[in-house]
Amino acid sequence: MSTTKFTHKISRSSQGSYYTIPFTVPENIVKLTVSYEYYRPTKGFLADLKPSNTIDIGLSDETGRFLGWSGSAHSSISVGEYGSSHGYLCEKINPGEWGIIVGAYHVMPEGVEVKYTVEFEEKKPLWLFGDLHVHSNASDGSLDAHDIGKLAQKGRLDFTALANHNNFAENLHLPHEEDFTFVPAVEWTHYNGHMNFFGVPAPFENSFIANTGEDMKKIIEHARSLGAVISVNHPKCRFCPYKWEDEESFDMVEIWNGPMRKTNTDGIEWWTGLLRAGRRLPAVGGSDFHGPGGIPKLGNPVTAVFSASRSAGDIVSAISKGHAFVTSGINGVKLNLTYGEAGLGDEARYNKDTPLKVSIHAAGGSDILLVTDKDEQLLKKNVKGDIVFEAPVEETRFAYIKAVRGTSGKICAVTNPIYFK
Repeated sequence: MSTTKFTHKISRSSQGSYYTIPFTVPENIVKLTVSYEYYRPTKGFLADLKPSNTIDIGLSDETGRFLGWSGSAHSSISVGEYGSSHGYLCEKINPGEWGIIVGAYHVMPEGVEVKYTVEFEEKKPLWLFGDLHVHSNASDGSLDAHDIGKLAQKGRLDFTALANHNNFAENLHLPHEEDFTFVPAVEWTHYNGHMNFFGVPAPFENSFIANTGEDMKKIIEHARSLGAVISVNHPKCRFCPYKWEDEESFDMVEIWNGPMRKTNTDGIEWWTGLLRAGRRLPAVGGSDFHGPGGIPKLGNPVTAVFSASRSAGDIVSAISKGHAFVTSGINGVKLNLTYGEAGLGDEARYNKDTPLKVSIHAAGGSDILLVTDKDEQLLKKNVKGDIVFEAPVEETRFAYIKAVRGTSGKICAVTNPIYFK
């Protein structure tokens, strides 16, 4: 975070006028916040009855485009690519000369000094936690997108994907919430299986209908041509499993859907079998939340993503590369795995002298297991708190980490693999 501060003197003669103060925005910024303060002895309607200072604020970008206005109601405003203050447009932050719009509504005879502070949030990789499988009332959920966003923020989530059944209309007008990201998604819901199409607001060319395997491939190919990343959802669910013969038509596997149960353990086993067969398939998770009162709870599980920024595009890019792990919730076990310079989802050249580095934060006792193309082995028992350790690994095609509750045997976190040449 970098900061620019300056003081601007407004004279009594400027009262009743509007003008712009320029400031410079550097490269590689994803969000900026402008705050200001000045001497104001009375506020609200009293300022109209008794002499006072009232200075209004708005903002324009490097092209002079008007971004918003908040009068004197707020002393701090933000604009960003992934969320802005209410009353301000969301947009990419381009470098150049931006403008603070000054409204000199009331100025006392001696004039007023206004202190401005501009904070710049640089674009840099960060861990984000979100729910990649949520339904709104645009299909069979009970809440609208705005209420889901508020509920997710209350639960300290950074993003969510509204994946409504065969329905993308809501993606064309998703709300903007400050410091929160809606990822456009559609759950392609077919009698032969469900798939989430991430990152593209409208992934269907005509409709979702497919009655043959060839129809299915055409829908997949079209969505991919638009940039969609496709996960197969709850593939081993008793009620709606994945039944298409084609196992090449998805890019990721939803290994964890809603509460941990046999559907998910079977899904994790199936995904591991695909990895052992040579596929490189990132793992994701989502709650399948439909509304308060249901068994699936928002944020159980969450997918933790190491993303280049909070933008939906960067989040989808990160999950498609496997830069993520899945855990039971925002307070669940946190895992990371590195091998030299390689991290989750990356490929590394195997070296018998290089160990895996395992990082864990576990609130309760968890057993840590290493899964490879050969077998599954216990690394640590009853891990609590923060711990980092190294584990030897034999020559293998992949390796990932799984955390299991020692008392119940229930899986509580799973990383994506590191792959080996």
